[in-house]
Amino acid sequence: MTPRVPAGLAAQAHAAGAVALADLRERVRRPAYLVVLGAAIGLGLLAAPAADARWVILDAGGWRGRYDSAWTGTVIALAAALWLLLGGFYVLRDGIERDERGGVGELLAASPLTRVAYLAGKFGSNLLVLASMTGVLAGTAVVLQLARGESRALDPVALLSPFLLLTLPVLAVTAAAAVLFGTVRPLRAGLGNVVWFCCWLVAVIGGQGAGAPLGGLGSHRVAASIAADLGRRGVPTDGAEFSLGLTARDAPLRVFDWSGLHPDAGFVTARLLLLLLAAGLAVLPALWFTRFDPARGRYRPAPEGPAGHPDTVAAAAPGVFAVPGAFAVPGQFPVQGGIAVPGPFAAQGGVVDPGPFAVPGAVPGPGGPVGYPAAAFGGRPRTPARPGATAGRLLAGELRVLVQGLSRWWWAGVAALAVGAAVAPAAVATRGLLLAAWIWPILVWSRLGTQAYAEGVEPLLAAHPRPYRRVVAQWAAGAALTAVVGGVPALRMLAAGDGPGLAAWAAAALLLPAGALALGALTRSPRPFQVGWLALWWAAVNGLGGLDVTGAVRQHGLPAGPAPLPLVGATAALLAVALLAAHLRETTR
Repeated sequence: MTPRVPAGLAAQAHAAGAVALADLRERVRRPAYLVVLGAAIGLGLLAAPAADARWVILDAGGWRGRYDSAWTGTVIALAAALWLLLGGFYVLRDGIERDERGGVGELLAASPLTRVAYLAGKFGSNLLVLASMTGVLAGTAVVLQLARGESRALDPVALLSPFLLLTLPVLAVTAAAAVLFGTVRPLRAGLGNVVWFCCWLVAVIGGQGAGAPLGGLGSHRVAASIAADLGRRGVPTDGAEFSLGLTARDAPLRVFDWSGLHPDAGFVTARLLLLLLAAGLAVLPALWFTRFDPARGRYRPAPEGPAGHPDTVAAAAPGVFAVPGAFAVPGQFPVQGGIAVPGPFAAQGGVVDPGPFAVPGAVPGPGGPVGYPAAAFGGRPRTPARPGATAGRLLAGELRVLVQGLSRWWWAGVAALAVGAAVAPAAVATRGLLLAAWIWPILVWSRLGTQAYAEGVEPLLAAHPRPYRRVVAQWAAGAALTAVVGGVPALRMLAAGDGPGLAAWAAAALLLPAGALALGALTRSPRPFQVGWLALWWAAVNGLGGLDVTGAVRQHGLPAGPAPLPLVGATAALLAVALLAAHLRETTR
């Protein structure tokens, strides 16, 4: 038996620390942690490229600092804030949902752990996970400084202070947002991924200005210090652009000696306030979070049956039979003092005896074999087998599964896009509204390859005689939905004789569901596709033609993205990946 924890403040703080440490140990073992950590290290390598590189993360008007401790630590700290604000959130955001799904929440509900202590523990765990990644990046900064060879004098204060002042407060906000999103049910699913991506864009764009609240990303302080050093060298900085982000350059940057980040008391105070604000945001959900209490929210005990006993239930379910002597399951047919257990037979004495023979005492029902109770088929005949081609029925079934649960508001959005594309000018319909159509079904596309696993029916579907047909049918269902959502812009291009645009549209309609299916089959999670497609879609919104797979970005009237044939080839490759994943799971089951 677990000993009771005293309800004092010190005991609750101890319990919150225990929650944080236990959650940290579990998270660092997950593959997603290693993936995001590897991506962060890769971004650190990009932030401090070789002297002759033609790209840069921090561009100070065509200049960069010498690779000493101050400059190397600062650029990698800014890159860490930029990446972990996005990637770190997607690693952390399912912590509360995982406790609920794994049954840990029921144990917590029976413990004296308070809601504030639980939320504080989750916030602490999230922050520790991100801090561990930041520590690895700080070590990467040391290695890169020595590898670049421009300065071998290590200054721990100059190297670590940017991580403490620039990166850590931003990561605290990320950790708090993951807790907040986990307690608001609509934001726990794919909608939360989209919302956070929009929040990240706002933070990246607005957080670099001098007027950003509580210092923003802190890059403006770095830019001001660089401008002051360049001004002392007589380099004009008026009109110079200071940019944070991966940028291609026609020529390597010029080098100067940077004196380092010298924050004043006001900036340090603002960063401390940002940390406190993040901690307050993390425990704010205590106002509505139920802490998995079965007496609140959707955690409610089963109602009593008509006879006044909790083991007697009212409704019958076809194909389920009674076994006397145990408790009842809600939603099955009435059993006085017994349990409704899925199975083919009703056996006497409380034992289910599987086998093809008839059970004594069973009453034949209409359309049922001898020995089966009439309730087994609800008085209806069994559905006869329908020989012949099954591709159409399989596609229809996968399409119904894909769109199940979509609200009327979602379909209203599809209708609004269709009407807008029909009445808008051709340029608006085939550019702006087409981009809107390519982002609207993102949460539905991300179900491909993951829905059976998420709903727990994958073992049932494993009995399908042709599992590879199911994979192809899932992709075809996604392509059909894509054609419906983006169909009106395609009709406008067809009416205008825009062959190149129509070919790009068709390639995108095939590629997007294939990408979602392949990522879903590999990871069994909708988040990789949601994040990846959001990034590519945002590139298209910003007119980056080289990354546009939607066909909406035009140059000289023609689609600026990759040609349709390579995209069709990519579609075939992604389908092959999804089929290979299905084959491996089938053969290793």
